[in-house]
Amino acid sequence: MVTIVIPFAGAGGKTRLHESAAVRDALATAMFEDVLAACRAVGPTRVAAQEGGQGRAVAAELAGIEGPVVVVNADVPCVVPDDIRLLAETAPALVAAADGTTNALSLPSAAAFAPLYGPGSAERFHAYCGAVAMVVPNLADDVDTMDDLVRLQLRVGPRTLAALGQLQRSVA
Repeated sequence: MVTIVIPFAGAGGKTRLHESAAVRDALATAMFEDVLAACRAVGPTRVAAQEGGQGRAVAAELAGIEGPVVVVNADVPCVVPDDIRLLAETAPALVAAADGTTNALSLPSAAAFAPLYGPGSAERFHAYCGAVAMVVPNLADDVDTMDDLVRLQLRVGPRTLAALGQLQRSVA
């Protein structure tokens, strides 16, 4: 069975999402909860608090895990369980964001992980572990800004949609 890790920095990791810390927190939490629900439907799921950086946090959560692993970022609120299953079945594999960073990664074992996140990480993961680049729109479409969220609003999970609706009602 695959173990899934979700790195989550909270609102502090989404500074471009909204100028209000309260709104950022509500939206970041809602996106995380949608990702968490999709992951839990697939297998045991751990959350990596990103103190000290994403790579270090993921490595700490992967320590001691045996068997295949999937790492899914908390800002892909369109993800559904079948997306995660497909990624897991294809290990080693990755789904890159439009900017070349890595939104999701599957590995045959936790020991195959290296903390290679940051700009250009998809290319580094490919070179390091031979991860196949997959096109999975629900995992590729991450949310960094309100424009991203508005563009994806018809595909996001229920918690993200509710948080976005509440924000839109409060502005109207």
